[in-house]
Amino acid sequence: MSSIEIRHIVFDIGRVLIHYDPHIPFARLIPDDAERNWFFANVCTHDWNLEQDRGRGWEDAEALLIEAHPDRIEHIRAFRKYWHEMVSHAYVESVAIMETLISQQRDVTMLTNFAADTFREARKLFPFLDMPRGVTVSGEVGLIKPDLAIYEKHSRDFGLSPAHTLFIDDAPANVDGARLAGWNAVLFTDPEKLKSDLAAHGIAL
Repeated sequence: MSSIEIRHIVFDIGRVLIHYDPHIPFARLIPDDAERNWFFANVCTHDWNLEQDRGRGWEDAEALLIEAHPDRIEHIRAFRKYWHEMVSHAYVESVAIMETLISQQRDVTMLTNFAADTFREARKLFPFLDMPRGVTVSGEVGLIKPDLAIYEKHSRDFGLSPAHTLFIDDAPANVDGARLAGWNAVLFTDPEKLKSDLAAHGIAL
């Protein structure tokens, strides 16, 4: 067990508290697996979508791709249009862990790579996102994980002591970024492992 007292717990959101999978609507829009995989590898790519998480507007993002792929206008615009289908459900057990931590009066905040407008939509779909003390949304602040600056901003804005902070994220690069910022951090894979990781840091549910 870690000897450091954890005073602050910071949750990532996508694939930790809520499911995210762009293939959900696109399995209907582009039924052929090979064609759909090509589309995500060459048109609406992860790096392209990440720029919306950094703050780029959807109109500019779509225009950029439509210029390069004029034959794919419908599918390009479908990415934002059907975004709500991509976040199909909450991870009930993960949410229950967060709710328990809050009920124990622990300091819980969130730090997420999320476009500003889709996060507003997510809050309506998943009201539990309003339960923590606050959230840093990459698209609202123009910074993105794993850049050191976003962890430092979150620490400043919420008065966190980095050495006494525990971060939970599903992406190894984001976990590494948190550790570079002086935080403790664990890689989320499933709720049972999260419970074990919390216990290892002296946090009993």
